[in-house]
Amino acid sequence: MATTNPKTNNDPEKDNKDELRKRQMNFGLSYFFAALIGMWLFQQFILTPLLIQEMEIPYSEFKTKIKSGEIIEVTLGDERIIGLMKDSTSSSAQDQPVAFTTVAVPGGDPTLIEELDKAGVKYGVREPASPIGNFLLAYILPLAFIGGIWYLGYRQMARGGLGGVMGVGKSKATEVKPEEINVTYQDVGGADEAIEELREIIQFLKQPESFAKLGGRIPKGVLLVGPPGTGKTLLAKATAGEARVAFFETSGSEFVEMFVGVGAARVRDLFEQARKAAPAIVFIDEIDAIGQSRAGAVRLGGNDEREQTLNQLLAEIDGFRSDAGKPVIIMAATNRPEILDPALLRAGRFDRQVTVSAPDLTGRLQILRIHSKKIKLAADFDLERAARITPGFTGADLANVINEAALMAARRNGNDVTMTDFEAAIERVVAGLEKKSRVMNDQERTTVAYHESGHALVAVLVPHGDPVAKVSIVPRGRGALGYTLQMPTEDRYLLTRDELEDRLAVMLGGRAAEQVIFNKISTGASDDIKRATELARRMVTEFGMSEKLGTVAYSTRQYQFLEGSEDGVNASPETLKAIDEEVQRIVTEQYQRAQQLLRDHRDALERLTHQLLVTETIDGTAVRQALAA
Repeated sequence: MATTNPKTNNDPEKDNKDELRKRQMNFGLSYFFAALIGMWLFQQFILTPLLIQEMEIPYSEFKTKIKSGEIIEVTLGDERIIGLMKDSTSSSAQDQPVAFTTVAVPGGDPTLIEELDKAGVKYGVREPASPIGNFLLAYILPLAFIGGIWYLGYRQMARGGLGGVMGVGKSKATEVKPEEINVTYQDVGGADEAIEELREIIQFLKQPESFAKLGGRIPKGVLLVGPPGTGKTLLAKATAGEARVAFFETSGSEFVEMFVGVGAARVRDLFEQARKAAPAIVFIDEIDAIGQSRAGAVRLGGNDEREQTLNQLLAEIDGFRSDAGKPVIIMAATNRPEILDPALLRAGRFDRQVTVSAPDLTGRLQILRIHSKKIKLAADFDLERAARITPGFTGADLANVINEAALMAARRNGNDVTMTDFEAAIERVVAGLEKKSRVMNDQERTTVAYHESGHALVAVLVPHGDPVAKVSIVPRGRGALGYTLQMPTEDRYLLTRDELEDRLAVMLGGRAAEQVIFNKISTGASDDIKRATELARRMVTEFGMSEKLGTVAYSTRQYQFLEGSEDGVNASPETLKAIDEEVQRIVTEQYQRAQQLLRDHRDALERLTHQLLVTETIDGTAVRQALAA
């Protein structure tokens, strides 16, 4: 019975050599035909016009000019005749003669010498050019130039095919040396759970032998998933800083180019660089740019650039050959994990998935302490309160707010950043810059005052409303003519149906106030209605909070970490109609509820509106006082 050597059937080194040989052959053939066309173009449009600088005339015209006495001097050659003739466009006899050339008659013109003598033309004979010189100039020189370029391209084929020529196929990843990384976990806040998972990766990089001796396999890849601004890139860089290893940073979009094969070449080059610098971390940000699922995708061709790049990435991770003593860890980040190709997420490629979510109260406090180290805070600045009034803010949001607070303190020539600056910065980030130059007429201003007073009063009157921090009728940069700012006192992760209905009532409180006071409505509640409708639809299709439709999920949200993503509904036409009816019922009930609350407390609504018209901005205390009066 014959036996086979498994190494001969699955030898990666042999496969690489075969692939290289195939790429070189394809490159050589394509370059050969391109060189022929290029050489013809060179001779036709560059060499010939360069050698022939005289004005060319037909041979028949040359004979006519001899008879008319316009030819002054000629030099006869086997292939061409060159000479000087009078300028026929000028009437002056002192004008300079014009150089000309014409193609000689094959075999010679037996009457030409006689005609030249008869016309008194001075003539001579040019010695035939050396055929060797013509051959060198016309063929050897351009072939040597083209061959030199071919040789350079041939050598580059091992580094990424046609994309490797002139460095096009080289990776654009930024390599950061271990000594240049100045970020550690001390600079990351609000991600304690993620850090704990990543600390094991540091041990893999620092002491790989302790895991290898027990037969354990070092994970190849770690995928960081979470909303934008939660610090995924910072975590990856901090992991490299803690492990003191090289860090290669790139983005998924840098692999995708117009030319097919360039992305795959850059993937190969990136992994080759990482192996040489091992131990190292390769970080690919926004990996969804090349890692989108191939299932069900509409393709104009089967081998487009993105798919080839993804295939090469999968092949590199599978055959990632690195020294056990010098490991390389691949880290990637995305906020759209649900669209990634399943082949990319399977075990053996990205073995670990670490979720980096928005920070909780403790996390926000850590982040604010980190970002306020270089900012001069007032003695009474309460970081804990600052963290408490910013629920839902990511690390990037908090960094932006604390920086905006410092800028606002500088604008007022303050000596330090106060809590008032921080709260004003929140308003500016959330609602935009104040536009006091936008002038409203008295009717519009009164309508906005009643509208915002309606929001504030309903927020105080409902059982589960978040505390009102400020009410303003000063227009803001994001199109808001006024705003009511609520600041929760704690983080909430679960909401009941009663709490969601209270939120709907608060959203519709502005429109309800207009209806109660003026018995007519305006366009100012468009955004409120939009947000209320979205929330009610989620209650019906996603949270199962409709008695009529039951505990069934109909929503197919596309992106779990991105706001503003469109919801799809998977239901029959009859169910879609029932969903619309339920959404309308929920919104209508809460709108009517808000109207009834404001009718019952109309005096408080009038007092609060009057105060707003006078001062333009009030705090939450004024709202409660208006109700108590």
